[in-house]
Amino acid sequence: MKIRIKGNSLRYRLTKPEVARLWSEGFVEERTEFAGKLLIYAIETSSNDKLSADYIDDRIVLNMPKAMIDELYNTDRVGFGDRTGTVSLLIEKDFVCIDNTEEDQNDNYPNPQLTC
Repeated sequence: MKIRIKGNSLRYRLTKPEVARLWSEGFVEERTEFAGKLLIYAIETSSNDKLSADYIDDRIVLNMPKAMIDELYNTDRVGFGDRTGTVSLLIEKDFVCIDNTEEDQNDNYPNPQLTC
C-alpha cells in the first residue's frame, strides 16, 4: 500500500492482494519507521456511507464503507474519492507504471493504457 500526501489531499493506492485482504479481513495497514517512531497508515471497514479519515497518535486511518470495498474488489471500478473537512481523500487500485521503474510491480493491476 502506498500513500501520497500533498497539501490537503491524501491518496492511498492498493495492489491486488491488498484489495483482497481489505475485502476479506476488513483491514490493511503499513508502517514506516522514522528515527525510532512509527507512522502507521491504514484502511479499515466502516459502517458509514462515505469515506472519512482520522489522524490519532501517529496513525492515519482511512475509514471505507463495506459497500465501496465490495465494489473495489468485485468490479473494474478504479477508486473512490471524498472529503473529510478540508482534506480530500482518494483510494484507488495501483496500476503497473507505463514508464520504466525499478519498483516491483508484480502485484499491481494491469494498466489499461498499456497495449501489450
